[in-house]
Amino acid sequence: MSTRSQLRFVQRVDQDDEPNDADRVAQLYRHSDGYPTSVLQDLVRLKELLDATGAERGSAYTAAAFVFLDKLSTVGLYLDGGPNRTIDAAQPADLLEPSNMEHLDQPLFLLGHGVENPADGIHGDEEYLYVVELPARNPFEEPSEWTVKVSEHSGFPRWDGPTDEAFERASWQFHGSLGNALAELVTG
Repeated sequence: MSTRSQLRFVQRVDQDDEPNDADRVAQLYRHSDGYPTSVLQDLVRLKELLDATGAERGSAYTAAAFVFLDKLSTVGLYLDGGPNRTIDAAQPADLLEPSNMEHLDQPLFLLGHGVENPADGIHGDEEYLYVVELPARNPFEEPSEWTVKVSEHSGFPRWDGPTDEAFERASWQFHGSLGNALAELVTG
């Protein structure tokens, strides 16, 4: 069964904690593995990679990198070289050849994520919401901590509720640094 979630990557324009219309927001839908253990570990890996490469460039780039790494982690399920792995991909470009995938029924690496309009809220069937707050900084400065908010399980308006207000009305089980979230919600 899927654990659906929405993630908002937010880069505050002002240094205060209050959201405003000038904030840069990128919102993603994740169809599977949306529970905190999985999402927080994926965020830690992403942050480590962006810190090591100096590639953090704001909310939209960070959201795109999150999707890319998530998709990259599932494409190996299809590559030739093991049982039920049926795509012959000697080169990465081979994955772009539709004839290599005609036999597949909706491969995971092509599905499972969506780029959302934050003004539309959520679909309503999600179980968790996340807000990843990125520091307003020059990309060439030293990396700094990300702050995350993790909702209570289904602790926001769903299906019949005002899903466009889900992030504003959510009950949050955690709000603090990514490192503390990992310690409290995953390894704690």
